[in-house]
Amino acid sequence: MAEESWHQARLIPTSGINGADEQERRATSALLAVMSSVREFGRVLTQPLGAPAGQLETYTEVPFYLGERRLYPDGLLRSRRGQKEWTALVEVKTGVNALDAEQLEAYLDIAREQGFDAVITISNEIPAVAGLHPTKVDKRKLKRVALHHWSWSMVLAQAVLQKEHRGVADPDQAWILGELVRYLEHPRSGALQFDDMGPSWVTTREAVASGTLRPGDKCAPEVAARFDALLTYVSLQLGRKLGDDVTPALSRKELADPALRSQSLVQSMSTQGSLQGAINIPNAVGPLVVTTDLRAGVVTCHVDIAAPRDGRATTRVNWLLRQLRHAPESTRVEAFVMHGRGAGTAELLRAVRDQPALLIEDPKKDLRSFRIALGSPLGSKRGRGRGSFIDSVEKAINSFYGDIVQDLRVWTAAPPRLREAPETSDERPSLTSTALSSQDGAEADAIPRPPENGHPLRPDIHADPLDTESAEPPTPSLAGSAPGTPEPSI
Repeated sequence: MAEESWHQARLIPTSGINGADEQERRATSALLAVMSSVREFGRVLTQPLGAPAGQLETYTEVPFYLGERRLYPDGLLRSRRGQKEWTALVEVKTGVNALDAEQLEAYLDIAREQGFDAVITISNEIPAVAGLHPTKVDKRKLKRVALHHWSWSMVLAQAVLQKEHRGVADPDQAWILGELVRYLEHPRSGALQFDDMGPSWVTTREAVASGTLRPGDKCAPEVAARFDALLTYVSLQLGRKLGDDVTPALSRKELADPALRSQSLVQSMSTQGSLQGAINIPNAVGPLVVTTDLRAGVVTCHVDIAAPRDGRATTRVNWLLRQLRHAPESTRVEAFVMHGRGAGTAELLRAVRDQPALLIEDPKKDLRSFRIALGSPLGSKRGRGRGSFIDSVEKAINSFYGDIVQDLRVWTAAPPRLREAPETSDERPSLTSTALSSQDGAEADAIPRPPENGHPLRPDIHADPLDTESAEPPTPSLAGSAPGTPEPSI
């Protein structure tokens, strides 16, 4: 038999998975075991939930009684440090299985009776807003027990970040974490990627294209939520490649009230036929803004960058062009002036490279900022594959960041330089008023000086060439004449 057909032994094998139940049990056991053995990985997941920095204990299928019912949560996490103890129940779903609200409410009741701190859910569902749970439960059950959610995409992204970028102290533990990454990336693990815009996608897209979508349509909020979930997924994927935390950019009001974000997207779809969002990338010049025009079939990414605060307008444009050396020629560049309102000048990069002055409408006005934008075709299909909405948005964001954003740097002013003091003579001046001052500079240099061995006021009067003492510059006096020379007539 050819060696190509041999299966390499793995710590967490994907072979032998039969059915959703087996897939769920194996994913739960693998994740919880690695969380307890790789301290750094377990800490990065549980610290935001309030767990103390102690040894993490993990269990699977722990039995509990709720009234006369016997329930088996998929897992349990416990961390102790000093007098503080933190415990959470875990509910896991894999594949396309969704979380059940009734089951979660029962686990919340168990956690309250047992004095536990939280219930954690893990599934392929990605919430539209960070901190928002994808399943609606009775809020009265959340008074004493917290409800948290991890998507498998987030778990996988954190595992890759910890192993490849943040680091694991113990080499054996790093290998174990790598085996978990390898397992979760396998299609049979049940940890799926974002691959569906939802059942309301086609209906909403057609209504937007025809201009018949209304803000009160029931299908619109679902599409808005899926769009935000897509931005979250793309942020996690980009963060895995960059080795840093990339997150969707939301205002404080939107974070506090997710309904405002949904209403804004629905309003934008019904009036402009577009969906817009942004992602924050650490140390980038600004948020990367994504706009999908469902009517025109175009996805546009743009970023704003402040112009330098000194130099002529042409100098500021050339400063930007030097940073866009890898940008496609179809990139659109806009320039905005100080105290100006409305749209600025806009040209394609291919034209600006030849004539930077195209962006300068009035040379007397200072440029305030630039906007760099790049458009690409937008797919319309609901799922994955060629011509899909999801793939086109993800490709546009990755290309825009790689070709443009990662090369942009914020302008910084040059530090002030020390002023060089003029050379001074060792001889002491006869008057303190003629001593060297910090104000002696360009103004002093502009005063005409008498020729060597000459009179300070009458350059036509020269000292005796045989007088050896006159070879040195004369010492100034109050009258302004040199010793041994006649008084000038007035």
